[in-house]
Amino acid sequence: MPQFLSEITKPGSFKIKNLMGNESTRLMEMGVLPGLSLQVIRKAPLGFPIEIKVRGILLTLREVEASCIELEL
Repeated sequence: MPQFLSEITKPGSFKIKNLMGNESTRLMEMGVLPGLSLQVIRKAPLGFPIEIKVRGILLTLREVEASCIELEL
């Protein structure tokens, strides 16, 4: 099972385990926080950007941002 959001291939619901990397502060400012659930809505045909829904808000993330989101297995 994928460990980071950037590795997800299909839509689904996941729980955020941790945020890492340089983009973690930016993600927290957008409301992406450890312990919350997120839903992968869709991915672009070539993989990125990826659209997610967190706390009722739709966000579009770049690969560098998605690779900072560790998911609970």
